[in-house]
Formats: sequence, structure tokens, C-alpha cells
Amino acid sequence: QVQLVESGGGLVQPGGSLRLSCAASGFTFGIYAMSWYRQASGKERELVARISSTGDSTTYADSVKGRFTISRDNAKNTVSLQMNSLKFEDTAVYYCKATRLRNGVVVNAYWGQGTQVTVSS
Repeated sequence: QVQLVESGGGLVQPGGSLRLSCAASGFTFGIYAMSWYRQASGKERELVARISSTGDSTTYADSVKGRFTISRDNAKNTVSLQMNSLKFEDTAVYYCKATRLRNGVVVNAYWGQGTQVTVSS
């Protein structure tokens, strides 16, 4: 069955770094765009970063540009999010999402279960 399993979350001090990973299985990873979303307590889920199926295109939320980097390894069916210079406001549950597009329309999507990132001194 389809699985997206996130790992790498935890507690980190402001200014620190974390690397999130998402291991995918049960679907053709290489034809799906991959994204990281996050949801802070009491707030709506928001897009953090997205990477195209081939890895040649990335987009970032303004709030994380220059600090976060998304990458993928299609040979290992993994997508990662390197998070540097973490701030208090980065505290959230981070979710991995796989999206298949056809002619610009979402035809399928999968979500992971999420991993908690807490930035605290």
C-alpha cells in the first residue's frame, strides 16, 4: 500500500538545523511532485516547499526562502527538507505530500502522517 513516512523531527534551539526525510513506497515516486507542508497549532496547513517530479524545479514559501532546501532522490524514493537557521515560528507538524499532475490538474495525492518540529530555547 502507499506509504509516506516522515522522520527527522525533534526539538532544536533557535538558529539550529534539522533535516527531515520522507520515505515513499507503494506508488511510482518518480512521476509525483513532492512537497513539504506544515501546520502550527491553531493554524491552517501551509505549503513550505515543493519539488518537481524530476527535481529540476523548486518553490518555497517566502517565510523559508534562503533557510530551507528541498531535495529528492528518485533512486531511493526519498524527499528531504534541510532546515537551517530555525526560528520559533517554524514550530509545527511537518507533512510530506506526493502529488500527481496531469495537464496541470491534480489527479492523485498522498499525505504522510507528519513529524513534529519544535524550535525552543
